[in-house]
Amino acid sequence: MTEAASPPISGTHRWVSLMVHDVSVAQRFYGELFGWEFDAGPDQLGPYVRALRDGHPVAGLGEFASGVRGRPVSWLPYIATRDVDATAATIRECGGTVAVGPIEVERVGRLAIAADVNGAVFGLWQGGPRRSAPFYGPAGTPEWNELITADTSAVSKFYSNVLGYEAAPEPAQPEGLDYLTFRLDGRPTASVRGVGARSLPRDRGPHWLTYFSVPDVDEAVRDVGRLGGRALSEPEVSPFGRWAKVADPEGGIFAVIRPPGR
Repeated sequence: MTEAASPPISGTHRWVSLMVHDVSVAQRFYGELFGWEFDAGPDQLGPYVRALRDGHPVAGLGEFASGVRGRPVSWLPYIATRDVDATAATIRECGGTVAVGPIEVERVGRLAIAADVNGAVFGLWQGGPRRSAPFYGPAGTPEWNELITADTSAVSKFYSNVLGYEAAPEPAQPEGLDYLTFRLDGRPTASVRGVGARSLPRDRGPHWLTYFSVPDVDEAVRDVGRLGGRALSEPEVSPFGRWAKVADPEGGIFAVIRPPGR
């Protein structure tokens, strides 16, 4: 959704998008929280806006069709693929499902929405250039995506087969945690955390969690509450930085983090 010279690398996380019931409410909340500005997205996607940080597109906000109620609001990662149709077929062969597409979206590329073997939803994106505002950017940009699921065993094999990830324990994590890092050519790309079935949210089950960078986690948590959201955890320190889990006014779950050295 930006202009750049070279295509994306398959398996990289290219974009995050949020479907809500009232996009104007989401714009006010995230605009004030992260300093985002907005412009119009592709008409084919319905009511949809792109969030900009320092002029760079960093995320998308879309609106459910009128009459849709009860569907949980969730951030959705879009993962690059060179052939979305072939990847969709592999997803089905490996026990996942493809709910939408693949479809062509004007000026964007070819997209699909799928679910892994445990039911966590994610997007696929073929075509278009690299992002001009990559992860690990300034405050208000996506920093990381983490899959929250019951356990890591079956689902890590699924993503390895579908997207070519190497799944390995993260040395920085304390022993005893069910936590793996997905790597491409040795580089960390995403992670998966097994929390046990009883700890999964009842309204959404397994899901992807997007971390957004902020300069001050405690201040960001206070701002979330002031803007109509709520804190889901107290700020804590991990090997990857100080972070907290929060929810927006419609219940969309995400995390804020200040990585080490920022």
